[in-house]
Amino acid sequence: MALPKLNTPTYELELPSTGEKIKYRPFLVKEQKILMMAQESKNETEVLNAMTSLVSDCTFDVVDAKNSPMFDVEFIFLRIRGKSIGEKIQLNLTCEDDGKTQVPYELNLEEVVVTVDDDHTNKIKINDTVVIHFRYPYMKDMLGIPADINETEKSFHILNGCIDSIHYGDDAYNRVDLSEKDISDFIDQLTTEQFEKVMVFFNTMPKVRHTLTFVNPKTQAMNEVILEGLESFLG
Repeated sequence: MALPKLNTPTYELELPSTGEKIKYRPFLVKEQKILMMAQESKNETEVLNAMTSLVSDCTFDVVDAKNSPMFDVEFIFLRIRGKSIGEKIQLNLTCEDDGKTQVPYELNLEEVVVTVDDDHTNKIKINDTVVIHFRYPYMKDMLGIPADINETEKSFHILNGCIDSIHYGDDAYNRVDLSEKDISDFIDQLTTEQFEKVMVFFNTMPKVRHTLTFVNPKTQAMNEVILEGLESFLG
């Protein structure tokens, strides 16, 4: 006689990028094992692949994690993690006022949201005639980063991949019609001032981010720590 299958609870969340409401479930033991093995390997690609599969599976394939904005994937992962292992996590925070005192802090993952700068836009005006339209970094962009390049090269790899189209006056050059060399050559000819305008898009785009305030028990000074990126929340 076959053992009965267990019912898995489902929950609902709102996608930060679109506002669409989707269903999701906690991850199962078999999925947790894959994620833990990937984390133990210390291989970033394996961890990203495991997270991609987990987010897609736990949203019943409604979310194509590989082709979704990173902030969506990170937000969904934290919600799944909360319903799977526990919504409250214990962190040890370092007080900035003395640089050494450690303070335990209990964070509820349900309080963590995606934040976006009020002045954020995906249309960056380079000069009077040129405007670059960007898309957000996808998980596939992170998975496509060659393992043997340095941090600067990684940044440019992501930047180049996020250019959706380039507009010269009334003419639009879509990404599908441009080669990697076309994009790289275009970026290389920017002035420092123009490049800083480009970076505004990445610096202000939506992020899974949370601000914590706490008191240093030794100095009684109020401290503030900004958590950003999955490692900050799960460390």
